[in-house]
Amino acid sequence: MTFEPLHLSRGGTSVVLEPHPYGLPALTYWGPDLGEAGDLTALAAAQQPQRVSGGIDVPARLTLLPLESAGWQGTPGLTGDRAGSHLHPRFTVVSVDRPPGSASAAIVARDDDAGLALTARLGLTASGLLTQRLVLTNTGDDDYEVRSLHLFFPLHHTAAEVLDTTGRHLRERSPQRHALTAGTYARTSRRGRPGADATVLLAAGASGFGFEQGRVQGVHLAWSGNQQVLAEKTPAGTAFLAAGEVLAPREVVLAPGESYATPEAIGSWGDGLNELSGRFHRDLRARPSHPQRPRPVTLNTWEAVYFDLDLPRLLALADRAASLGVERFVLDDGWFRGRRDDTTSLGDWYVDETVWPEGLSPIIDHVRGLGMEFGLWFEPEMVNPDSDLARAHPEWILQPEGRLPLPGRQQQVLNLGNPDAYAYILERLDDILSANDIAYVKWDHNRDLLEAADARTGRAAVHRHVLALYRLLDELRLRHPGLEIESCASGGARVDLGILARTDRIWTSDCIDPIERLVNQKYTGLVVPPELLGMHVGGPVSHSTGRAHTLPFRAGTAVFGHYGIEWDISDFTDAEYAVLGRYVELHRSWRRDLHRGAILHADLTDPAMDLRGVVSEDRRRALFGYSLTASSASYPPGPLTFPGLDPDTLYTVQPAVPEEGHPGNGQSPLAWLQAALDGAPLRLSGRVLARAGLQAPVLLPEQTLLIEFHAG
Repeated sequence: MTFEPLHLSRGGTSVVLEPHPYGLPALTYWGPDLGEAGDLTALAAAQQPQRVSGGIDVPARLTLLPLESAGWQGTPGLTGDRAGSHLHPRFTVVSVDRPPGSASAAIVARDDDAGLALTARLGLTASGLLTQRLVLTNTGDDDYEVRSLHLFFPLHHTAAEVLDTTGRHLRERSPQRHALTAGTYARTSRRGRPGADATVLLAAGASGFGFEQGRVQGVHLAWSGNQQVLAEKTPAGTAFLAAGEVLAPREVVLAPGESYATPEAIGSWGDGLNELSGRFHRDLRARPSHPQRPRPVTLNTWEAVYFDLDLPRLLALADRAASLGVERFVLDDGWFRGRRDDTTSLGDWYVDETVWPEGLSPIIDHVRGLGMEFGLWFEPEMVNPDSDLARAHPEWILQPEGRLPLPGRQQQVLNLGNPDAYAYILERLDDILSANDIAYVKWDHNRDLLEAADARTGRAAVHRHVLALYRLLDELRLRHPGLEIESCASGGARVDLGILARTDRIWTSDCIDPIERLVNQKYTGLVVPPELLGMHVGGPVSHSTGRAHTLPFRAGTAVFGHYGIEWDISDFTDAEYAVLGRYVELHRSWRRDLHRGAILHADLTDPAMDLRGVVSEDRRRALFGYSLTASSASYPPGPLTFPGLDPDTLYTVQPAVPEEGHPGNGQSPLAWLQAALDGAPLRLSGRVLARAGLQAPVLLPEQTLLIEFHAG
């Protein structure tokens, strides 16, 4: 089939596809909107490479599915076979469906000799994200094994540097950078979930790109299981990003007529990471399923009481929480049958009669009577070997033939791909949710998957397990309209848009140390908007790092996200109560703008300084937080400039929490801050604030100053 080049344009983004004689269309362009691109055939001709000595007679191009059969010798788009044959399909396009006026296309291609059909679906969202998905169908007479199927995104010729994140439990999403050189840089997760070390985004851009400047492109894979993202540059200078599911041997074998669909891969670009992440945020906020009501201020009991679920203590904690303005009270681990520590009883999802002789009603009724919602912790995908469930149904546990995998946190993983295990978990959760007034579920997942095989067949099971998890979440939400679900996975080990299509927030990290959270929240926010990020105020000494921080620093660091408390506040001093109350009220007064506005990070030369903020949709209000994470090399530190404000609007500048007075250890008052405290705040235009700025206060290490900007 012959067809003209395609130009898709929406949300400030253009994508150009041109026909390729030996396969799917070539990805000629992805980036800023080209406007009226004119003669697309001429545009395509302008991009044609020359044939060179020592090369293939048909120069290889990056297509929607690059393959050896089209001369491609980089990472292949598809690998698979029929018991060792048909290793090299060559697809021919048979139809191109582009609805009139749309920014999407579906391209169908076939290789009748190989017995394969492929549908490529791509499109641009209203915010300018490029989404791609492939569906491969076995049209032959015998089985076809899919080994890999990746989605590709071309990089601009200026791309010279790669950014991704790594980490571990309690330190997820730490950034790392390196040059984009010839060869392949791959980030692969085989943990059965993305993992604490996974990157939420793989980005590449101009050398030195930051949050405020520099062309940058990035890709996210919306999948909650094994996965790979990679950046590659070929000897011919072609550079691209790619993403796909990682499949174990024989994990996806297509019988005649069966299909395999890739997870969706999503690409964004921007002049700086602020613009790139803003496309993700706007797109997520436009979803019909996106939380629309204000995110309830939440108290979670874990770091407050751990397994000590004494009812009078919990009632007192609820009383104190409600008086502070908390709107949701979440009972964490330890409420179910036999669960006195973390070594036993996962899977036995029945209310423990010895701890709760009257069921959960006493705590739920008390919490609801105080005007708060009630939430409950579950870990539905896990099982302790020391549990009634494991003793009754060992065959429901993911395991290779003849033995259990090595334990993690004294637990194993249920095989949700087993219909009986799936039905049991659905029945138990549905029963508890139906019998109690529960508005919120904290859904935990506290170990990586090892040797994740189906005990019935010995086949790799991660792919089917993830799809079953998605069905389970969808079914629970269908049965319980209005139920909100938090995705927690040893903290932030399952942060992806596949799980967030079915949940209402993620627990960003089990580490609530504000120094660690500043970095974690910044880079998780490359994809996930703040209203979906659990940000809590922890106790005076961090549970995970042992560091002590002041209450204003802990409370100010958490203000921008889905605000909460993870601390035993029942024995507060009056002073602590007053300070935390101010920050809860500040968050509640700002959360409409915090959770709808543009998220911005400033590029500062001093690594000890951090400036982040939110500018409202109409750009008439903004809240910024300036933090010092260590001693600064500058003393005083010099001016701060504020991105994202409307250049022609005059803003009144004032501290967001004036009761905190002058932070830090400056020897004289800071002029603009003192003027605000004296009732005569400065008024400066957004242009001045972005170019000249405000003198930064002299803070002590590990302090934050929150600054408000109001038009008029």
